Amino acid sequence: MPQPGASGKLDDMSESTFAVAARAVDLTKVYGEGDNVVHALAGVSVDFLTGEFTAIMGPSGSGKSTLMHCLAGLDTASSGSVQVGGTELTSLSDKQITELRRDRIGFVFQAFNLVPTLTALENITLPLDIAGRKPDQQWLDTVVDRLGLRPRLDHRPTELSGGQQQRVACARALVGRPDIIFGDEPTGNLDSRSGAEVLSILRSAVNDFRQTVVIVTHDPRAASYADRVVFLADGRIVDEMRGPTAETVMDKMIHLDELVGG
Repeated sequence: MPQPGASGKLDDMSESTFAVAARAVDLTKVYGEGDNVVHALAGVSVDFLTGEFTAIMGPSGSGKSTLMHCLAGLDTASSGSVQVGGTELTSLSDKQITELRRDRIGFVFQAFNLVPTLTALENITLPLDIAGRKPDQQWLDTVVDRLGLRPRLDHRPTELSGGQQQRVACARALVGRPDIIFGDEPTGNLDSRSGAEVLSILRSAVNDFRQTVVIVTHDPRAASYADRVVFLADGRIVDEMRGPTAETVMDKMIHLDELVGG
């Protein structure tokens, strides 16, 4: 792995060594106008490398969820560039954006977003069914077995625990082999044990399948599963950390105001 430079960011050589799964360049997002204008993102530039787990952190209102939503095509940036797997999102039509999200991006949200009338297996394969694609059975079996869902495939969401439902959501995100998986507070509705299971699954997806994972979280313990943590404040990236622990992330969050002031 490339080593971070003095600033804590990766040296430039990393971009030539590792493919970029997603990229933002000079990204801005402005809400409102006049006296009510809010700059949710103020010129954010960041790369997310293939096969890496990144956590985005920051105080409430820092722009972390807005950044993820723009990267995932769930929201439109006011200016700047957003790329997923080399595709420029800002030049796509609404239909093309929808197809890109369906075919090339996986999502794991705080709300499990499972269809209550479908079984676990039907929920897992739903995006592929909508796209008219047959699942790769060998890959589906690998994902199901790795996540321990085989005994639960015929169960509906109401028959599953919260942790099991989030595992189904993780399987749904993985089964289409997306360019990148985005998680918005993926452990927010789970107890600590179930949350740790889900984070271990996402970590394994990176380690074992070379999947790219980006999560937004407020929890230092969740961030400690990542390879890198990106810190936002006031719509800007103010610092990065590699090899995080819960303790080092907590310390950085406590002193984030000093970084902003500097």
